[in-house]
Amino acid sequence: MPAPSPADLVRAHLLGSAEVLRRSAESAAEDLGRAAVLVADAFRAEGKLLLCGNGGSAADCSHLAAEFVNLLDKKHDRPGLAAIALTADAAVLSATANDRGYAEVFARQVEALGRPGDVLLALSTSGRSPNVVCALTAARGRGLSTVLFTGSGVGEANAQADVCVQVSSADTQQIQEAHLALGHALVGIVERELFP
Repeated sequence: MPAPSPADLVRAHLLGSAEVLRRSAESAAEDLGRAAVLVADAFRAEGKLLLCGNGGSAADCSHLAAEFVNLLDKKHDRPGLAAIALTADAAVLSATANDRGYAEVFARQVEALGRPGDVLLALSTSGRSPNVVCALTAARGRGLSTVLFTGSGVGEANAQADVCVQVSSADTQQIQEAHLALGHALVGIVERELFP
């Protein structure tokens, strides 16, 4: 049997991701709606959204923060919304990792920037990233609402989230792809809630 062609691999990847998105549309829709209410309520009260995650999830945090601060849809102009990616400041991340350990890199920022009524959105495909668990714990201790985007497994982070939005997959790539789609949906719902 011949090896699959590059085109066959592309089709398999995209169809696999599409199937994960289809399943997640059913399993995650209600929880994503609950998360959107928390975020919209925080913005209404002049609070902010903090975001954290590692690797590809860190990049997604910056991406989603940019969508909130700027806008998602150019046809739906609106004021900027206060969203901060805790993944973006190399000096803060490296200083905290050096002085306190990598598990504290997000929790320390939550302590410094988070206020009651704010929301922490944490992305962890496994739900077991120690620095994400610490950030969620710190957020709850400071009176922030907590939202976790994760995969189908159950990790320590799940227990620290007020709302857990789970993607129906255990494959890291597929979870990350779905997290970005769910993040875009989150921004879109919040925009419509606040600026109909």
